[in-house]
Amino acid sequence: MKSALFKSSLLLLPLYGMAAPASAQETASDTASGQVAVTGSVARLCILGEPSRAVVDLGQMVQTSGTSVGRIAALATQSVSLPGSFCNFAGSVLGVSATALLGDSTIAPPPGFSRAVNYIATATGWGNSGTAATTNAAADGASPDSAATGSTQPSPKLGDIEVALSSFSAPQNALLVAGNYSGLVTVTLGPVPVTE
Repeated sequence: MKSALFKSSLLLLPLYGMAAPASAQETASDTASGQVAVTGSVARLCILGEPSRAVVDLGQMVQTSGTSVGRIAALATQSVSLPGSFCNFAGSVLGVSATALLGDSTIAPPPGFSRAVNYIATATGWGNSGTAATTNAAADGASPDSAATGSTQPSPKLGDIEVALSSFSAPQNALLVAGNYSGLVTVTLGPVPVTE
């Protein structure tokens, strides 16, 4: 009898051992999940569109006949567009600086003559209002530079910036010295403040 009972116990032990793993499989899930953070950054950018004209050629600037011969002619307003300009952040401003047109002769002009032509450079299309720089060079070309900054653009913006050059004049309406004249307009787009 003892021998039979012992054999029965040996037979039962392997059955219990096999049942334990089956019970563990019933509580495990067949799906697992985890999370991986993904990060990045975007740099603050301001881009000016390609100017519609790289050079503004005014041609002959003086009257060649009539009572005002030799003095500056009535020159038409010149326009340059910078399409597709943008800043991808809030708080940008548009600045414009202008240098009067100066004759290539560096000799001081005699009384009644000028080697400088002044004008107004106006930039619009940014912020609530445009910005204008008015040159006020002396007849000898001294102090030819001017700069101005417009209002703040409160949000990111994509748009066209328009630049107009107008009101060309000579100091004291003097006769203009012969030669080639050149000036420069610089448009700046960036965060507040813009340094010219």
